Amino acid sequence: MTFRLVLLLLAVRLPATAAARDVLPSFAPVLQRAEPAVVNVATEARGEETGEPRDMQELLRRFFGENPQQRRRGLGSGFILSADGEIVTNNHVVAGADNIRVRLSTDEELDAKVVGADEKTDVALIRVHADHPLPTLPLGDSETVQVGDWVLAIGNPFGLTQTATAGIVSAKGRFLGAGPYDDFIQTDASINPGNSGGPLIDQDGRVVGINAAIVSPAGGNVGIGFAVPTNLVRWVIDQLREHGKVVRGWIGVSVQSVTPELARSFGLSKPEGALVADVAAGGPAAKAGIARGDVVIKWADEPIPQSRELPGLVARTTPGSRAPVVILRNGRQQTVEITVAEMPATEPRAARAQGGEPTPGKWGLAVEAMSAAEAKRRGLPAGAVVADVAPGGPAEQAGLQPGDVITEVARRPVRSVDDLRRALATNADRVLLTVRRDGTSLFVEMRR
Repeated sequence: MTFRLVLLLLAVRLPATAAARDVLPSFAPVLQRAEPAVVNVATEARGEETGEPRDMQELLRRFFGENPQQRRRGLGSGFILSADGEIVTNNHVVAGADNIRVRLSTDEELDAKVVGADEKTDVALIRVHADHPLPTLPLGDSETVQVGDWVLAIGNPFGLTQTATAGIVSAKGRFLGAGPYDDFIQTDASINPGNSGGPLIDQDGRVVGINAAIVSPAGGNVGIGFAVPTNLVRWVIDQLREHGKVVRGWIGVSVQSVTPELARSFGLSKPEGALVADVAAGGPAAKAGIARGDVVIKWADEPIPQSRELPGLVARTTPGSRAPVVILRNGRQQTVEITVAEMPATEPRAARAQGGEPTPGKWGLAVEAMSAAEAKRRGLPAGAVVADVAPGGPAEQAGLQPGDVITEVARRPVRSVDDLRRALATNADRVLLTVRRDGTSLFVEMRR
């Protein structure tokens, strides 16, 4: 009876397997065209530290007489963009490298030089010189990629050359906090160490992303990988070709998301746009009249549904050009025009304070006075430094951190700890704070 039951189950399953063969795609034709243009990128640098494991360090010392503390090696991937030797990879693959060696799919090895690299988007352009035209991969349109589309990742995971994995686009527009221009494509195609810089391609063999990062507790693939979208890559590569670096537009503001709570505090009908948390003195935005508390809802006719979209739009605006900006101020809409400047060096980060005494009103917040020297160093007229926040209290739930400087309560200046105490005592249930953190300001609503 058992034997007959097994045969019956097999008879039921076989047609389903056969049907699956007819439905699932074969990626062989795509890979035959794409794999010749995928390369292995090996780097070597000299320095005090090395990324090699201790057993490898000992091997180098005992058998080759080399000091591993003077060597640092890396392996990554890339793909050929032009027949005359342009290759795209990740910045973190080639950053700090003294020597870069590229291995083609034919096992031919060539020396490479960095044309330009951009840390903010993790994109690099390198070049090799060959005595023959090289196979290439075309850049596709990452905007047309949809969640659920099949994609292929090709690269050299763990040094295993010409490895292809398949999956789908799991999500788009992922913000990982890696930088102000995060806009990753998420995929469940297997991506592992060594895949960095390799292409993520669609079923037509066009590159839609550069594999750049994974989420993994143990360092291996768990089905969550991220790629830089090619529409961003294309702009970065054009900048690197022309300038050897990325020239970005800058207006001198820091922005934050408009949460439902902040929308209510600012009298907005819905949470949208980019809330201006800080304005650089003398910067383009300040000269145009932009102020803290303004909400940018449109940049050069492009709507801003979320705050993280504004930095990318500003960055891609040519320095020296003028851009109309629609803002909401005190519930009213108005348009200003900003002359965009070139992005300067990053503002230094602020230090954090420790110690302090609790404030009244059970806000779960301890503060301390800021000395005149500290205020001058931070570039602030005055304020109260957050020394500690109580676990689970209103301050922690609002996101306040030790080292934050509270400069305003309900848009009114805080010049001392006593100012802060009086202001908090007069607010029963919720209060809008202006906080200085790491050199920039942000708005925080604290509720009891």
